[in-house]
Amino acid sequence: MKLYMVQHAEPTSKLEDPARPLSSKGRRTIRKIARYARRHLQIQVDQVVHSGKLRAQQTAEILATHLLPANGVKADMNLEPLADPRILKERLAEATKSIMLVGHLPHLSKLASLLLVGNEDKEVLAFRMAGIACLECDQQRHWSIQWVITPESTP
Repeated sequence: MKLYMVQHAEPTSKLEDPARPLSSKGRRTIRKIARYARRHLQIQVDQVVHSGKLRAQQTAEILATHLLPANGVKADMNLEPLADPRILKERLAEATKSIMLVGHLPHLSKLASLLLVGNEDKEVLAFRMAGIACLECDQQRHWSIQWVITPESTP
């Protein structure tokens, strides 16, 4: 089972728009990443799940347009910035299909650390806006990092 973790793309500032939708740069960047992921990484996901915050929802929808997840896009409040990462860790322990999570810091970092080293406070993966980290869970339920792409590393 593969888990794709994505920090939302660049939003507008709170002063510009309190809802913080994606900026035009953020939209361009996540489209570039989504096209690259479809063409070169052959990502196949069952579902794209986002936090429900507008910037994460828009990021998830753009990714889904390119990746065509079998079960679409849905919101889950357990991906919000300060949500408890142990909740998703428990859910992922039973997952059998690949999934993409679109969320925020510090939650994504804490979840990755909890999965990889069992301690949410030890940062082991640095996320970038619009970047994708691929983790894989083996049959013994051990997680490992397979690859990471960032906007800077994507042609």
